Amino acid sequence: MTSSDPGVSPLRRRMVDDMRMRKFAPKTQSGYLRAVRQFAKFLGRSPDTATVEDLRNYQLHLVDHGASPVSLNSAISGLKFFFDVTLGQPELMARMQPVRVPRKLPVVLSPEEVRRLIAAAGNLKHQTALSVAYGAGLRASEVVALKVSDIDSQRMTLRIEQGKGRRDRYAMLSPVLLERLRVWWRVARAQGSMLDGGWLFPGMDPVDPLNTRQLNRAVHAAAEAAQIDKRVTPHTLRHSFATHLLEEKVDIRVIQVLLGHKPPAGSSTSPTYGRVNSPTP
Repeated sequence: MTSSDPGVSPLRRRMVDDMRMRKFAPKTQSGYLRAVRQFAKFLGRSPDTATVEDLRNYQLHLVDHGASPVSLNSAISGLKFFFDVTLGQPELMARMQPVRVPRKLPVVLSPEEVRRLIAAAGNLKHQTALSVAYGAGLRASEVVALKVSDIDSQRMTLRIEQGKGRRDRYAMLSPVLLERLRVWWRVARAQGSMLDGGWLFPGMDPVDPLNTRQLNRAVHAAAEAAQIDKRVTPHTLRHSFATHLLEEKVDIRVIQVLLGHKPPAGSSTSPTYGRVNSPTP
């Protein structure tokens, strides 16, 4: 949606423009708009007429209806942007309190479970995409955004363009993973499903990339086929990548950089790919 769409209220249009000015990701814009829309539904009138008490009562309403801490904080973030930025009335958020999100240990697969999961994926494209998610420790959004030109076989790296936090970085590329990518490239080119300089993992139409929802479905199907009795998502492979490196005694600061996390303040650590053995998918 753009601010010029017909039927968009001036208030919504202004909020969209405020987010566009700050170059918010489409997913963030959608989440913020949804937060305001749901609040307006609760309020029964335009959200710009809300009071401090209205907002406080809304948070109590969400709590009473079982909203998770993540959902609560997401709603508060969207409303905070609306009242702070779009309306210029930050004082209205005075009674809205973010809640602490419980820290839970992530699900981690054993190396054997990773091998079973990848082998059970429905086709070569999904097998290779899951191999990249694990072997390079990438997020699902980073896997599906890869282009053929992002593979650097000379430096043995994968270029991650505009990952989380809109940062570019390089991820490690092991010889085993490179060979898997070459096999997939040859098959996809022979099938005509990969365009010159196009997406590394194309969707049904080669012009479009595989999307994260499709990758998530592929992981769930592979976990079921492999009889892995754990809640597995693409992010599980990223957690497993980090855990297996840690078990191999790789410095945690190096792992943080490989994952694309900001290194601790004052740290000059940079990924030394030649000294780190990537987990073998």
